[in-house]
Amino acid sequence: MTRPVDPHHRGVVIFRWCIFLLAAGFVIRQLVLDGDYSETGGPFRYLTNWALLLSFFCASRMLALSERRSSREWETLVSVTAVVNVIMVGLYWAIKFDDPANLNTGRALPFWADYYLHLIGPLLQWIDAVFVHGAFRRQGQISIWLIGTISVYLAFIELIVAPNAEFPYGAVTSGLPYPFLNNMLLIDRFWFYISATVAAFVALAVFAVIANVYRRRRTRR
Repeated sequence: MTRPVDPHHRGVVIFRWCIFLLAAGFVIRQLVLDGDYSETGGPFRYLTNWALLLSFFCASRMLALSERRSSREWETLVSVTAVVNVIMVGLYWAIKFDDPANLNTGRALPFWADYYLHLIGPLLQWIDAVFVHGAFRRQGQISIWLIGTISVYLAFIELIVAPNAEFPYGAVTSGLPYPFLNNMLLIDRFWFYISATVAAFVALAVFAVIANVYRRRRTRR
């Protein structure tokens, strides 16, 4: 695969080491040191941690590629992870600016963790995916895996987490990981999930256009 940037360049290797170490540190923090397993699903209830795990795995594979320890591209997963990060970041900040209580799960994050998980970490993954790795080529395959990833997460929180968890409480139901979801009827949650999925495909299209334009400009030089 022709990439817009040489993945073996020393600067790229250093950049990818930084991404990997940051992601690894936050995986340990979120899932081990600060992971709350008192409710069904534990820290895996939250989309933030799904995005973090995906970003960590992608970082490890991109670093292995740069260091010639692997030749597998992982283009589809890198692309899907970038879109999942967009949805996570977009929903998080939109809901937080509207009413932080809708995201309050009983444990506030330190500001540095909040900004890494919900802005800096995803931004680093987007930069690598678009401008270094040059992903977003196989739109059909990416779309299938994107729908699958979204469906698995939604099935997990609706069919496994919510029926077996008590917190947080809402006006309609309880157990769903984010308080605002527990204030919505099932049909309202369904349309909310549909709108988020549509937004995911818009983000995928935007990424594909940016990556393609950048790739063509680099190859003309």
